[in-house]
Amino acid sequence: MTIKEDDIQSVKSALLALQDKICNALEAADGKAKFVEDVWNREDAGNNPMALTGGGRTRVLTGGTIEKGGVNFSHVKGAKLPASATANRPELEGRSFQAMGVSLVIHPENPYIPTSHANVRFFVAEKDGEDPVWWFGGGFDLTPFYPFEEDVVHWHQVSKDLCVPFGEDVYPKYKKWCDDYFFLKHRNETRGVGGLFFDDLTSWDGKVDFQRSFDFMKAVGNGYIEAVVPIIERRKGTPWGEREKKFQCYRRGRYVEFNLVFDRGTIFGLQTGGRTESILMSMPPVAHWDYDWQPEPGSPEERLYTDFLPHRDWV
Repeated sequence: MTIKEDDIQSVKSALLALQDKICNALEAADGKAKFVEDVWNREDAGNNPMALTGGGRTRVLTGGTIEKGGVNFSHVKGAKLPASATANRPELEGRSFQAMGVSLVIHPENPYIPTSHANVRFFVAEKDGEDPVWWFGGGFDLTPFYPFEEDVVHWHQVSKDLCVPFGEDVYPKYKKWCDDYFFLKHRNETRGVGGLFFDDLTSWDGKVDFQRSFDFMKAVGNGYIEAVVPIIERRKGTPWGEREKKFQCYRRGRYVEFNLVFDRGTIFGLQTGGRTESILMSMPPVAHWDYDWQPEPGSPEERLYTDFLPHRDWV
């Protein structure tokens, strides 16, 4: 599991380049708004052993086709991994760490464009006298309001295609992991129509392989662009009204519930005293919680629940 400083810097450079590439692609697809960048640094953890040092680039876009979107890069360090990071890896408890990644959420104005999320990340956990432990994680998922089957099929076809060079079993494995992860247990429903999710990635075919793991992380980051841009461009001219906007805001409430209750990245950031503005950038600008709301039988809103949210094979 030994890793070199040059490897860590290669990952950081690739993530910074990915942030630029995603922002450029989303600005072009939006056609109106531009990202505003906030560069931040935190050099002193103070007396809080869980606090982070480091910095990042938070980029936020508002007021265009994308009502609110953010694409964040961060590289932080901490003296002790939080509970959210060691829940599945108890052997790492007590280690110092560094973590870097690109995380984004796009909330479109038009309800016919789905909300989308992507994240790719790299962790290194360290302890004096022992080799560092490293791993990659990430994925992307789609949360439509008024879905089109061709859009969902396209999303999953891109997901499958980027996995094929890494093995025939990769897409089914990480597609299922995504379905299982983005599930609101208290609602007994999925957040959206899935995509890919992976974590603790270090090995291929039973052998530790940094370069192959790194290549897969990059493939997922680039795959998000290929998956989302055609959907935005295809749907941004679709007319919508008050009914569609109200339902979009209602379903955005599910997004908020998942991120605050279940999302490991959000919990990790809050447990480590991370930068709150960047962590909660993922929240939609407006969301509704309507008591005991039910869709009308046969309506487009009901079709989301009956035809798209249940787990299924799309390609």
